Amino acid sequence: MCLSQVAVHLFGQVAPMERLREVAGRAGVVLIEDAAQSHGAARYGRPSGSFGLAAATSFYPGKNLGAYGDGGAVLTDSDEIAGRIGALGNHGSAVRYHHPELGFNSRLDSLQAVVLSAKLARLAGWNEDRRAAAARYREMLADLPAVTLPATMPGNTHVWHLYVVRVPRRDEALAAMHRAGIGAGVHYPVPVHLQGAFACLGHRRGDFPVSEEAGETMLSLPLFPQITESQQQQVAGLLAKVCG
Repeated sequence: MCLSQVAVHLFGQVAPMERLREVAGRAGVVLIEDAAQSHGAARYGRPSGSFGLAAATSFYPGKNLGAYGDGGAVLTDSDEIAGRIGALGNHGSAVRYHHPELGFNSRLDSLQAVVLSAKLARLAGWNEDRRAAAARYREMLADLPAVTLPATMPGNTHVWHLYVVRVPRRDEALAAMHRAGIGAGVHYPVPVHLQGAFACLGHRRGDFPVSEEAGETMLSLPLFPQITESQQQQVAGLLAKVCG
């Protein structure tokens, strides 16, 4: 059995891959990337998805590079892995009508490919717009000491898939925004160790207090390439009323 370590590039910036590669090398495990939230992001000039043996990404419509419907891809520079992934996603078949193993139907249909091709040409510009919007949020929220703003790790090129702040009374702030018609959200309210799927591991609340506190205080503010300054001012003003 081959053990793997998954590095998650969360909210739009690349994880500290130089440290994770060192850890994976010492442990003798394979390093895989989850690049679903980092289309166009880079660390010291090296693009997301190019650090590990392979990287998985998502083209869900809400991503920086999103299809019209569901979709995804696996990135790798290994011909062997590329062939294996291709066969598994095509009913376990590399040759038509021959199925030496069980697989899935995970082929990207032509409609999604056309949409992604058109959007790919605009991705860099959209990411620049996201960076500009993130900079405006930082300026608008700078005078709210109760609000912890996101930071860009040194060496990272952030693409701001999400703009996630940490606030006290998070649920109160979220409810106020929803009442005002503002599409704020929470990513993610339940830490992995408290998910029912991992109950067999025996973890309880209090085992990972940092993760639990993050799950209770994180709030994702609206951010997309076309967001206007006036829309952001509305978000910032309401957040100031709740957390000021």
